[in-house]
Amino acid sequence: MAIRDRLSGNEAVAIAMKQINPDVMGAFPITPSTEIPQYFSSYVADGLVDTEFVAVESEHSAMSTCIAAQAAGARAVTATSSCGMALMWELLYVASSYRLPITMALVNRALTGPININNDHSDSMGARDSGWIQIYSETNQEAYDNFLQAMPIGEHKDIRLPVMVCQDGFITSHAVENMDLLEDDKVRDFVGEYQPEHYLLQKDNTLAVGPYGISAYYMEFKKQQAEAMKSAKKVILEVAEAFEQVTGRKYGFFEEFMMEDAEVAVVLIGSSAGTGKAAVDALRQQGKKAGLIKIRVFRPFPMEELAEALSHVKAVAVMDKAESFSAAGGPLFAETRSALYDLPQRPNLINYVYGLGGRDITVTDFEEIYSQLDSIVETRQTGPVYRHIGQREADGAEKDVTYERYQMENNNWRWQSNGL
Repeated sequence: MAIRDRLSGNEAVAIAMKQINPDVMGAFPITPSTEIPQYFSSYVADGLVDTEFVAVESEHSAMSTCIAAQAAGARAVTATSSCGMALMWELLYVASSYRLPITMALVNRALTGPININNDHSDSMGARDSGWIQIYSETNQEAYDNFLQAMPIGEHKDIRLPVMVCQDGFITSHAVENMDLLEDDKVRDFVGEYQPEHYLLQKDNTLAVGPYGISAYYMEFKKQQAEAMKSAKKVILEVAEAFEQVTGRKYGFFEEFMMEDAEVAVVLIGSSAGTGKAAVDALRQQGKKAGLIKIRVFRPFPMEELAEALSHVKAVAVMDKAESFSAAGGPLFAETRSALYDLPQRPNLINYVYGLGGRDITVTDFEEIYSQLDSIVETRQTGPVYRHIGQREADGAEKDVTYERYQMENNNWRWQSNGL
């Protein structure tokens, strides 16, 4: 029987770690993930887990600790945010290339500068090509559930890749929600014991970790990583099915909300989906066929599945809580547009970068985005593809711009400022 509780996202992840009882945790504090190792260190001090808690001098050392422990045959975890993960950058690639299934709780926070401690996805999106599986959470419940599923995914014999479980800083990490927790014994049965095939402390099968990859062999290693990431799609769904049998909670690569007959849709990641769903509900009451897709698994990217889900839609807005500075749109937009390229009839796509540094996104903002999509369907003109929402005016005026509206006048698209 599920255990009902009220927890913050950080507490929920710390409890998931406690129930798993990993062998090693390497940790260094950084807002807003600090609470996770704080809670977990109390479990260590109280004898509730057998974990070796290694308090290090930097995030670089935290990941080094996890790499060493996992290579020795131990199960290792860590937690970090923003600049902390940036200090791990080199070692993220090392962990994935060594095929070490470390599990990291990443509490998403903007990367400086200027200095900012609030939420966006610039930290994890910057590491999207580091070889880590990336799973994102909308709610505290999902953060807990995703962390429990992460280990059976990463530790699978055909995968052996590290996994980062992402949740939005402060929005989920510190907000308190009602939750359903599994009993400890059910968690242990579901996650299982870590049984690595090869590790440093094995007496009868010696191996080297971290050899120099000369040109004659380096690409073969990278190809093996790429094949493991492709194989992870199948394992992610298998683990989600097993999790549903235990909890009744269903997960996939993404969640479709009101998509059955949707003509326009928004694609996004994380906690903003809740606000988007409220907008969809309001628009549905007005008779408008709006839908939403919330991406849960960003690496591996569900290319074919997302294309199928959007194949009947006329116009799509992809929302990025991170900048790519590509002059062409954000990272989720690039992946989604690529996924839809082979469709015989592609929907019109636009991109909105939003929420940087913790900037709020409201139901009104979503309703305006859907209004823009309706205009695209009506005029059959996409207009500017790469857009921003919620920023101040470019001329430095004090009033806020709540959105960018584009209108066709004399065959030219004109931007209209709509301030409060």
